[in-house]
Amino acid sequence: MKKIYAISDLHLSYQVDKPMDLFGGHWTGYEDKILQSWNSKVGIDDIGIIAGDISWAMKMSEAGQDFEYLKKLNGTKIIIRGNHDYWWDSIGKVRAAVAPDIIALQNDAIRFDGIVFAGTRGWKVPERSREQNAEDKKIFDREVIRLELALQDATKKMKDGDKLIVIVHYPPFNAMRDDSAFTEMLEKYKVDVCIYGHLHGKGGRKELETTKNGIRYFLTSCDVLGFEVAEIEL
Repeated sequence: MKKIYAISDLHLSYQVDKPMDLFGGHWTGYEDKILQSWNSKVGIDDIGIIAGDISWAMKMSEAGQDFEYLKKLNGTKIIIRGNHDYWWDSIGKVRAAVAPDIIALQNDAIRFDGIVFAGTRGWKVPERSREQNAEDKKIFDREVIRLELALQDATKKMKDGDKLIVIVHYPPFNAMRDDSAFTEMLEKYKVDVCIYGHLHGKGGRKELETTKNGIRYFLTSCDVLGFEVAEIEL
């Protein structure tokens, strides 16, 4: 079985002026740190997941050098869209723009050697102290539907004994790890592992691994990981 690694929130900006060290000195040179960590751990036959917020580019023409960076990373890369991936056009255009060893998922799934990967963006889960507004509820409900589409596609591709990994950008639960429509959907389809990003250590939510109702959840924001890719053991 291939080894699986994950990271997220790279926020690459090789063609746009938005350096991440504006958010703190620990971001200085982070691209090289990630590249070194990735290629020292991920073999050419392994799979590396990038769970969204890949590039600060606003349009695809501004993301070319960021795509070149991804090409330097070993193995097969699986990517999904994050909330800041404004460059992400139609899925057909995204898949045409990236290298053949980069698999873009959007509300669908792919199978490699006994592991099925399903991916979608997700949306912010309401906190106990904050009521969900109408616009957020509309997007949230739509993203739940998209997650089910991805899981339905995964079900079609699964074989006996396969493991199921779901990749989302937003955490599928709130800060209190309450049940949500997302976690209920993951449980309904008997997901083994869920990988997510988006969080940057705010509000005490730095827990890298959480197990909830039999599903293992991994936070993979690159700064929280110290710019080291994390191995996801099944």
